[in-house]
Amino acid sequence: MQVVVATHGHCFDGLASAVVFTRLFRAVESASASFVYRACGYGEGQASGTDAVLTGDQNAILDYKFSASDRLTWYFDHHRTAFEKPGDRDVFESRIATGRYFYDAACTSCTKLVNTVALERFGIKTDGLGELVRWADIIDSAAFATPEQALDRSNPVMRLAAVIERHGDDHLISRLVPMLLEQSVEEVAASSDITRRYKKISEQHERFVRRVREKAQRKGRVVVVDLTEEPLETIGKFVTYALYPDAVYSVIVGCMKNAAKISVGYNPWSGQACDTDISAICARYGGGGHPYVGAIQFKAGELERAREVAAAITLELA
Repeated sequence: MQVVVATHGHCFDGLASAVVFTRLFRAVESASASFVYRACGYGEGQASGTDAVLTGDQNAILDYKFSASDRLTWYFDHHRTAFEKPGDRDVFESRIATGRYFYDAACTSCTKLVNTVALERFGIKTDGLGELVRWADIIDSAAFATPEQALDRSNPVMRLAAVIERHGDDHLISRLVPMLLEQSVEEVAASSDITRRYKKISEQHERFVRRVREKAQRKGRVVVVDLTEEPLETIGKFVTYALYPDAVYSVIVGCMKNAAKISVGYNPWSGQACDTDISAICARYGGGGHPYVGAIQFKAGELERAREVAAAITLELA
């Protein structure tokens, strides 16, 4: 039996969800099944949960938008923007009785959702994966005491998360899932390959921080950063909050290698309440996310459109 696992790529939660789901599937369905891991994304040319991807004997989508494909046999997600097309939610609801479709927008990470379902629905203990689940939940929900802590990469697991965000394609996910099933997340994070990959990312992150310092502007409750003058190598989610601790929201627009991207976030350390659903804002422009963080991706030739949308979002949040 071949199982295709289509999970959110370039995302620590997507990777960790794939690990826990693999353990669950082997215990419930087949210990001898072979797995193919596909990294799904929202940008131009990135894979999504279509029939072209769901080619296994069984197919799962994790931490990513729902697909009404008849080939989909397992589903786990926690994004408010999971049901993108009209009728998707109805199809999902019609399949809940199979016991293989799970959605909880209140869950702080997809990994936590898969782990909870494994234990409470199927009685499967994911022994040895506790730290992976804990870290996935912390990272995906930004459950850090301060923005400086969120930026701290002294812990190898945080360095692993940075590597996944930068390099988490089909190939890397397919390498790391078997490793994380056999080794602790700390051991994998401290491996020579992850250490080597992170060294370059660390240098890129330092350049990103310098650019944000130079370009950031305060507009009401929002810190807006236009980094479109040259391609970005990476985007740091919490840099603006460390630089402007009392700002409530952040809007960063930049151009990546093959796309333009807007990142929108709420600063949980600002001391003020989040009064806007960021996922709903991003969804209006073809993006998605969570109530507190979201993103929108445009084609490389749509840079001016990305700037216009970033300006509109900034005005709305200011």
